[in-house]
Amino acid sequence: MTNTPSSLDDSVSSGSSHRGLNRRRLLGSTASGIAGVSLAGCLGTFDSIGGTSAAQETITIGLLAPKPKSNYIGRSMQRSAELAVEKLNDDGGIDGTTVELVTGDTHESPLEARREYQRLILEEGADVTVGVFNSSALENIMEEMAEQQTVHITTGAATTAASEAVRDDYERYKYHFRAGPTNNHHLGLAQIDFLGDVGSQIGWESVAVLVEDYPWADQPWKVYQDRLDETGLDIVMDERYAPSTNDFSDLYGEIAREGADAAIFGTAHTGTTPMFQWAKGQLPFAFGGIHLPMQLPSYFRQTGGACQYGFGLTSATAQSEFDGTGAFVEDYQRTYDSRPVYTGYHTYDAVHAFARAVEDAGTTDSEELVPVLEGISHPGTSGTIEFYGADADYPHDLKYVEDETLCFQWHGGNDGNGTQEIIWPEKHKTADYEPPSWL
Repeated sequence: MTNTPSSLDDSVSSGSSHRGLNRRRLLGSTASGIAGVSLAGCLGTFDSIGGTSAAQETITIGLLAPKPKSNYIGRSMQRSAELAVEKLNDDGGIDGTTVELVTGDTHESPLEARREYQRLILEEGADVTVGVFNSSALENIMEEMAEQQTVHITTGAATTAASEAVRDDYERYKYHFRAGPTNNHHLGLAQIDFLGDVGSQIGWESVAVLVEDYPWADQPWKVYQDRLDETGLDIVMDERYAPSTNDFSDLYGEIAREGADAAIFGTAHTGTTPMFQWAKGQLPFAFGGIHLPMQLPSYFRQTGGACQYGFGLTSATAQSEFDGTGAFVEDYQRTYDSRPVYTGYHTYDAVHAFARAVEDAGTTDSEELVPVLEGISHPGTSGTIEFYGADADYPHDLKYVEDETLCFQWHGGNDGNGTQEIIWPEKHKTADYEPPSWL
């Protein structure tokens, strides 16, 4: 569910520099072999020239988010990072060290993402970066991560290109991790799992599959082509549609004639138009799938309730019952009078996973943090944060766990806001699937 990715080879690292020993930070207790150092119980910084050290006053977390002052995705990332840092500091910081947040606005641009990444690392002194929503932006900073040798935890972009880079050249790209969402290959797999588990229970016998023709959707589409037969459902249509499509009547007419029980979409950019046309026409089939706009907590109100009965895959909703979800959502609601978008959950979890890794490792040095993060198991607001190892197909990506990938459905409410009720998997179910009232 991301914008068009660019090639890793297009990334230019001019103007960047390798992080030297002066950027290496570790707990004083690990530096007992160095003369003149007495830093027990606090983080410290080595001076690469004089060999002396001084207490590290802050740990800096850099956030890369798209237009955090106006874009709902970026705003939720910013707010969630703020809450995570505030929580850490309220609890005494990371190993007693104060945490600060600095933000870079990527402007949904690969070039701006690279510039802001360089600024956060080289000027702001970030010990880690988190965030990035657009796949093309993520791919364009992979070379920067390699040059700066600094851990980055992605919390929005789903492209497998980043993890494939780690797989193909581990030592160079090992600094990249993804706390969520699940990558776009596993996203397609989740859709297959949902249809296989729930389709027949709901009473569906046949479905139509419509996927927007954007690069992000290439991986889910490939999964569909390979595995849709495993669902046990009759696939009456599977088609990529042009992003410029603004009239779905012909496609919908064909779906209706084929007698499909549901239209399964894959859309990050074009989903609202087909949703409105489905609801307004009260068409004779269900509607949902991978649908980024429908994940927004305010979508029901924004569409005047037109999305009611629509369903979609997501990482977490306000109704989720993962460890910490309720407290985080309540804190977010109380502070910002709104609810987090899925990127917010992942950003909050990424900050806390990094903090835990630093405390476990006793250092903010990325070389030592990488193996700690590889072995971490952190109970997050969107499920358990565990990363694939170096030998996996998608190293350092969030592990795909079927029982922790959710499908929600928009249900109506008296307040005009609706609720995103979890209908799958059974373990996290908060309500039954409701067929559209006109069916």
